[in-house]
Amino acid sequence: MAQLVAHLHGMQGVRGSNPLRSTLIEIIRVPDPSTRNNPLDCFAHSGPPSTKSFASPTISIGVLEHRKGVFVSSFSTAETVMGFDALFNAEELGWRDKARKFSLERIQPQIDEDFEIQRLRTELIGEMGELGMLGMHIEGYGCAGASAVSYGLVCYELEAVDTSWRTHISVLGSLAMAAIAKFGSEEQKQEYLPASARGELAGCFGLSEPQGGSDPSNMLTKAVKDGDHWVINGAKRWIGIANIADYAIIWADTEDGVRGFIVPTNTPGFTATPISNKLSMRASIQCDIDLENVRVPESLRLPLAKGLGAPFSCLNEARYGIVWGVMGAARAAIDVAVTFSKERILFGKPLAATQITQTKLADCFLEFEKGVLLSHHIGKLKDAGTLTHDQISVGKLNNVREAVGIVSTVRSILGGNGVTADYPIMRHMMNLESVRTYEGTDEVHALVVGRALTGEEAFR
Repeated sequence: MAQLVAHLHGMQGVRGSNPLRSTLIEIIRVPDPSTRNNPLDCFAHSGPPSTKSFASPTISIGVLEHRKGVFVSSFSTAETVMGFDALFNAEELGWRDKARKFSLERIQPQIDEDFEIQRLRTELIGEMGELGMLGMHIEGYGCAGASAVSYGLVCYELEAVDTSWRTHISVLGSLAMAAIAKFGSEEQKQEYLPASARGELAGCFGLSEPQGGSDPSNMLTKAVKDGDHWVINGAKRWIGIANIADYAIIWADTEDGVRGFIVPTNTPGFTATPISNKLSMRASIQCDIDLENVRVPESLRLPLAKGLGAPFSCLNEARYGIVWGVMGAARAAIDVAVTFSKERILFGKPLAATQITQTKLADCFLEFEKGVLLSHHIGKLKDAGTLTHDQISVGKLNNVREAVGIVSTVRSILGGNGVTADYPIMRHMMNLESVRTYEGTDEVHALVVGRALTGEEAFR
């Protein structure tokens, strides 16, 4: 195994010369014995990054070795201590490794700049389609038909680099595509799902409204039948990628209750305006949508979508991805903290050798391992077809809350360095505050769990 080590100081775009950062990642070149003239660059958790590979080396992720043409991961510090790999089968690990490689090679190099300047690199959507990640849990229509656990691991790896890209895969696959797969006609499925799976079309999901996202029953958007068309008027808020989407799944109140519509975004009267003053998830786009006399044909109404249960079932798909994704952010933070504390010398010894630091790290690790085990349990229930929405609320409430706590504790371990862009911690902290709010706040999910336990509803 030939090791290629490049010093951080010579890298373009890196802020300053922090010697601690140069220990975070090492690039390992491991040639496949059958193709020694075509070695493969992979990743490890000690040493500086290759200038060719990425410019923001802040996540410790283990070694990916090329054995018989297949990626095998030796994991991060947190995963190694946990024995993470033992939970998953070969297919699931294959999806994990594919997502990890994509995240580190294609997202990681520019994520700090993307976050700073509020840039969404739309070219990556097509690449995700080529890898089979878009709508990967859907059967047929050009989708991968992967297991729920495999999908969870993809979300886990994407969010380990940045929440924005786990959010994108949720919006594109778990919300927009899932709505068509669950409630669309055969013609709608044939027209939209294969192209969306390839990344040639992008969809968004318009449910939340300005007057209150946690109470969709107070929906003000209306759709009125006019011959063989529907006329939609209203507004939506916090709608991911609406300004670049080709179509929007719009939920509107009708005289027969809530119904769903596929609305091409070039339809007259449809306007999507990015929300630019947000301090979280800045490498993604959330929009306000205005709908003014938007006319769509009856053929674009989702025929099987009736009532709020339809969009809620799509939200549960997205919430499932969150359960896994936030544990990726937690893992990334723990690995940074372990490396930093071993290199940081205070009062003549490494910070890692102090009792209070080890206690903080141990507390973080305990919640990480419990969160991963909960994710795996929920994933197995989903694959078995026995997952309830109550359990999804348990996962969303627990894992987001614990991920927020882990990242906050890691920030304290890093001291002042933790609030700089030299490390991903503040970026994860800000992103997780959004995750804590969307797809159901802590309070809403606590009430769902409380209702399951007591049989009493306390939402009003």
